[in-house]
Amino acid sequence: MASDPGRCILHLDLDAFFAAVEQRDKPSLRGRPVVVGGLGARGVVSTASYEARVFGARSAMPMSEARRRCPAGTAFLSGRYEAYRTTSRVVMEILRSRSPLVEQVSVDEAYVDLAAAEDPPGWEEGRLEAWCSDLLAQIQDATGGLTASVGVATSKMMAKLASEMDKPAGTTVVRPGEELGVLHPLPVRAVAGVGPATAARLRTFGVETVGDLARVSESDLVAIFGTAQGTSLHRLARAQDERPVVVEREAKSISSEETFETDVTDRAVLESELARLAEGLSRRLTGASLFARTITVKARHHDFSTVTRSASLPFATGDPAVILREGLHLLGGLDVSQGLRLLGLGVSGLTAHAQEELALDGVLLHPEVLPELPDVVSVGPGTGSVPGLLERREPALAGRRPGGWSTGQDVAHEQHGAGWVWGSGRGRVTVRFEGPGTPPGPVRTFAADDPELSPAPPPAW
Repeated sequence: MASDPGRCILHLDLDAFFAAVEQRDKPSLRGRPVVVGGLGARGVVSTASYEARVFGARSAMPMSEARRRCPAGTAFLSGRYEAYRTTSRVVMEILRSRSPLVEQVSVDEAYVDLAAAEDPPGWEEGRLEAWCSDLLAQIQDATGGLTASVGVATSKMMAKLASEMDKPAGTTVVRPGEELGVLHPLPVRAVAGVGPATAARLRTFGVETVGDLARVSESDLVAIFGTAQGTSLHRLARAQDERPVVVEREAKSISSEETFETDVTDRAVLESELARLAEGLSRRLTGASLFARTITVKARHHDFSTVTRSASLPFATGDPAVILREGLHLLGGLDVSQGLRLLGLGVSGLTAHAQEELALDGVLLHPEVLPELPDVVSVGPGTGSVPGLLERREPALAGRRPGGWSTGQDVAHEQHGAGWVWGSGRGRVTVRFEGPGTPPGPVRTFAADDPELSPAPPPAW
């Protein structure tokens, strides 16, 4: 099927976003390797700056591996999600000012329908590139120097692939009719939905590139992968992707999880962690004006086997006590005697309407009397359900202790002003006093309970 020249879709991806925000707000880190993520032994890298990527650090890598790869002087920071969300909102508003059709898919990426813009740039040689250049300059100016990469094509898939081809701060345009020439030489993993397992299976049939995949008949792909996946692979290998830019995405789930420093067998500790997760989920439901009917507990054992158990309520709720009650009920059915390395809590079946908890003859109607959803048992790391738009898998911040300090955290001192936590331990905390608009600042150490030192909101840039 020929591409539709009437469709003009831009995909924007902020470059090394978390690390870039840290370098913007912390002048002493500019030009240095920066790794953001969970700082504990089991922490995972969320983002690595381009300086850190030179040494092999990358997203989803164990933090311990990133520490081995990166040189002395690399900054390893826990995340500041309020700072990232604030910057993201600025970028998304810029995109919405240029087109009414903007689909935000994560904190650092979005699709934009350029055909719906008030003054659409069209496919004219030079004009589209100039439009994109002006957009990137506007974003850089509004965010204090952050860069983004964009791709423009006739479909979402091709636009996303194009945005990855000239990073950082690049613009790649795939014009109508050029799709297959760009797509077919790429590794088969470039096709949406082709993960390591699918790629390995395709490799047994001699399929290495997208072009190889395009030569496999639809009937053969359906026979191998089933109707849904086989048909999808056949279409995407031919750059056939008619998905529209959708302004409002339906939130499927909201969840949070914690990876422990050591395997936990103590149910009291697990129940305390579940209470913390329930409070956080309730706040996020409130912030999104949503309520949930289904509660899910996720547990990863010492051998990486992962179990999720769910139960549906007869009413929708945002009450942390109800979420915790059901989470505890589900956790109680799990064997934790060998220890858990990860515990997660999630909600789904989201609705904009709350319902009262029902009672029959004075007895609360509890999910025990309802058919429980099937257990999902999977073995190996990286398993689990596809996250919804609102799901944020924030890494376990091992540097953040109750009443303590996390590396990278924004703070303020009554005498010395604003700064960020350089490091802490043994009852002391070291702070570097600087901000987005200052030169690299001085470092001072205080008692961890210094009354003049307090947490602070992200600095203005």
